[in-house]
Amino acid sequence: MPPELSDEHVAAICRVLIDHDVQFVIIGGMAARLQDTGYATVDVDICPSTDDANLDRLAAALADLGARLRVSGDPNGVPFDPHADMLRQVELMTLITEHGPLDLCFAPDGFPDGFTTLSERASVVEIAAVDVPVASLEDVVASKRAAGRPKDIVALPPLEARLRHR
Repeated sequence: MPPELSDEHVAAICRVLIDHDVQFVIIGGMAARLQDTGYATVDVDICPSTDDANLDRLAAALADLGARLRVSGDPNGVPFDPHADMLRQVELMTLITEHGPLDLCFAPDGFPDGFTTLSERASVVEIAAVDVPVASLEDVVASKRAAGRPKDIVALPPLEARLRHR
């Protein structure tokens, strides 16, 4: 299993997205980790807005991040040309960047409208001097419950316990 991303790597990825004015929300395990749950994760999952202008900005940010398609057996990834037309046609992309793994999820489990709903309940969390939008822990739990993957089912009890103690 790859090492957990440092705060500096997470901030570096987010800084490029923010510098390009990409509208996004951090979701999944990284959202849980950034809310002091003790959750361990090895990548940054984001849910970007799907409006045309945002996809153009996201494509430019991916190019600046040196994003490559993450594939099994190739730690350097496969080159691709990020462009908005291609991003419009996918629901999920797993990437490797100069700063670490980045996953794009346009319609997370439990949230078919993605960014619209998640951004309404997101909060801003500071990580390594960068303010990043992070999905609420309630939404992270709802998405993991909807996904129903073994790794999500295992993660639910401590996340739900954290919610009860808030």
